[in-house]
Order: sequence, then C-alpha cells, then structure tokens
Amino acid sequence: MELNLRTQKCGLDESGHTNWQVHEWMVTTDPESTALLLCDVWDTHWCRGAVERLEAMIPRMNEVVSAVRSLGVQIIHAPSSTMDFYRETPARKRVQQTPAVEPTEQEHIDPPLPIDASDDGSDTGEAKTGRPWSRQHPGIVIDQNLDLISDDGSEVFSCLTGGKRNRMLILGVHTNMCVLHRSFGIKQMVRWGVEPVLIRDLTDTMYNPAMPPYVSHDEGTRLTIEYIEKFWCPTVLSDDLCKMRQ
Repeated sequence: MELNLRTQKCGLDESGHTNWQVHEWMVTTDPESTALLLCDVWDTHWCRGAVERLEAMIPRMNEVVSAVRSLGVQIIHAPSSTMDFYRETPARKRVQQTPAVEPTEQEHIDPPLPIDASDDGSDTGEAKTGRPWSRQHPGIVIDQNLDLISDDGSEVFSCLTGGKRNRMLILGVHTNMCVLHRSFGIKQMVRWGVEPVLIRDLTDTMYNPAMPPYVSHDEGTRLTIEYIEKFWCPTVLSDDLCKMRQ
C-alpha cells in the first residue's frame, strides 16, 4: 500500500519567519501490518447536523472499508456503547478470544484543541442530548469472517499487537471528541506506540460556530485536522485507499 501522508511542522519559512508548513511524503506499508478502525460510526445521533454529515460520508466509508479489506488490512469496528448488540457475533467473539497484551505508556505533549465544544457542539440547536444509538450504521458492511468489533482500547491494542499490526488508519466521528479521546482513539494509541493515520476527508467535528473561535463548522473541522497533523499523527485522503482495491 502506498499512502500519501501529510503533517505540519513549525519552522522558518523562506523569508526567515517562524511558520507552520505542510509536509507531505509517500510511505509504502504492508497491508498485513495495518488496521483500519471505524470510530463511533453510529446508526443515529441526538444532533441532527451530526446525522446529516455522517450520512453523506457513509457510502465512501464503506467503499474504503471494502477496498482495504480486499488488500488484507484488518478492519476494526468500534461503535462505543453498543457491544450488547454484537455480543453473539463472530467478529465480537474473535476479539474476546484474543490474548491480552499489556501496553507501555509513553509521554506525549497534549496542547489544547483549537475549537471549543464545551456546549456539546451542536450546530442545529438541540437542547437535549443522550445516547440514542444502538449499533454501527447499517450502511457499513461487517465481514463476520474477517473483521473485529470492540469499543475497548486495551482489546484493540491486544488485537493490533497480536496481529503484528503497528499502523492504524482511523475514520469516524467526532474528530475533536471520540476520534482523539476514546481509549482506542488517536491520543491513546500514540501513547501506546501505535502509529495512527487519520483519514481526513472521512471525519467530522462536534462544533457549534457560536463558540470560539467563531468560525464555520467546516472551518472548525479543518482546524481540528490541522491540530492532529501538527501534534499527533499524519493524515491521508480516502482516494489513496480506494484506488488500491484488489
């Protein structure tokens, strides 16, 4: 697999001024050493805006899942708080049968996020939150013979380590919340020595433009992706993955 990765580095520009600069490079990775995790791609949400944006991404998400699975990438479905729905499935039982591996914690800088989501981040005016989801979105195909299902970071780490997979592609919602902060999310995996890569066009933020820094929802998502590229891990586009289907 060839991935066109993107990060951002702070340094002197051509005029000698300190600035953030985009850095892109191509890396070749073995599909057998790579996993793809779908973070909280639920069947519904309490925020109408979040549902609308996810629905628009679902067909492309499923296309990516199918493409990289055909190459030998391990697919991990991680719809938090829905494990009861998958309790008797082979993909869930396969995770539970994987021997536990104890991770080693590494320190990592953790600057504040560039956007404020302290009001729960709805941009469509809902006053009531909750947990209306019950499963992963049905538009994502789960291969019960090959895939894994877990919402526990220790389980995910054990599956990655046991399968000798040190690179984890990640897509899903919401970038500034679950994708970064779940026990299987970017921050924890970096601290445990896994190499995450965010699929930057298949994610969304939970952000209300009425909150700082008072920008559009799309701009809030862009700022969050930039933050990840600067401080946590590279990103990639779904095009790179879909074109590699076997």
